[in-house]
Amino acid sequence: MKKLHRMPMRRRTFIKTASVFAIGAGLGVAAEKKSISEAFDREVLAFMEPRQIPGGALAVVKDRRLIYAKAYGWADREKKVPARPDSLFRIASISKPITAAAIMQLVEKAKLKLEQPAFDLLGSDYCPSGNSPLDARIRQTTIRNLLDHTGGWDREKSFDPMFRCKTIAEKQGVPCPPKSRDVICYMLGQKLDFDPGSSYAYSNFGYCVLGRIIEKVTGLPYDRYVKENVLAPLSINRMRLGQSCESVSGEVKYYTPENGRVKSVFADATVPWPYGGFCLEAMDAHGGWLASAVDLARFASGLQDPSACPILQSSTLAAMYERPAPPVSRDSDGKPSSSYYGCGWMVRPVGSKGKANYWHNGSLPGTYTLLVRRSDGLSWTVLFNQRSEDKEQPDSALDPAMHRAADAVAEWPTNNLFSDFA
Repeated sequence: MKKLHRMPMRRRTFIKTASVFAIGAGLGVAAEKKSISEAFDREVLAFMEPRQIPGGALAVVKDRRLIYAKAYGWADREKKVPARPDSLFRIASISKPITAAAIMQLVEKAKLKLEQPAFDLLGSDYCPSGNSPLDARIRQTTIRNLLDHTGGWDREKSFDPMFRCKTIAEKQGVPCPPKSRDVICYMLGQKLDFDPGSSYAYSNFGYCVLGRIIEKVTGLPYDRYVKENVLAPLSINRMRLGQSCESVSGEVKYYTPENGRVKSVFADATVPWPYGGFCLEAMDAHGGWLASAVDLARFASGLQDPSACPILQSSTLAAMYERPAPPVSRDSDGKPSSSYYGCGWMVRPVGSKGKANYWHNGSLPGTYTLLVRRSDGLSWTVLFNQRSEDKEQPDSALDPAMHRAADAVAEWPTNNLFSDFA
């Protein structure tokens, strides 16, 4: 990889540079047209500096070409290892669009139907734990309901089982952390929070179930099917599932703002929150993937032109982006909301020509990520090895910052850097 794509810098230099950009943004410089590096670097650094984020990586795609790739700060702050555009990060919930693409492939191959009951596919291996009765409504939950978060679970009303390792292990009588099958069996014994299809509530658990459906239908481990059928056709070769307590070659180190420690779900010990405070292995299909900014740029590029997508037909892509049926994604007056969750993507229709912006973010202790595909042919992904825990400095500020950067670019490069990251 060419040296110009790296950004090794001392911590003092990093903060000084970030401060310069932050001051410029505060004076209204964002309204001026800039080069792509000036526009995006200013916004990324102005985001990182007040949150004291150790490291990050950015990749920008235009018309299926990688035109900018940059890393910022440290992959490992203590060892002074600089971040790189091809450093591997936990991408958290950006794993969901990956899983959705795999499910839509199986629909396209007539292995699945979007409207078929999801739990009928799992068979007798999955049943309610103990003497808990099955909520009959769960038989109505379809594949589509799992994809668009209308399956019946609302973590705000009850809980998110993917972060209840110890409770579930105790109830199931299995070692902690429980495996995905144990989590599903436990949840089959719980009441749904609403009728399937009647409401939207973001559900990590629904995508956990989708991962097991992929395994059941294909006879392959979830990650193997995804690697061979979704990632390889897009020339993505380094993505893999992460591990809770260990890192792989090229993976960044994860941080929390206060270096918080929690009790491990794997042992009777106190550990840094990102390294054993939750079970990443059980989160495979909804939050377990590792990827680089360049990996995700390839993914976005592959979906940009429906007529040339290597993994899904244009009709399948259209189905993936469909608005959920009423009453979901409607405003209080019954009119369609300005944005909605399709199958694995947030969608915001733009204009009257069937175009839209698509995006997904991801968040775990030690991780914040964002992937955006814009209607004008631009896409970007930004990955960080720390998330904010400060309500005064929310991670949600990253999205408008990246749109500001894109809108400030005076002229887009015509190069293609994908070959630099073969």
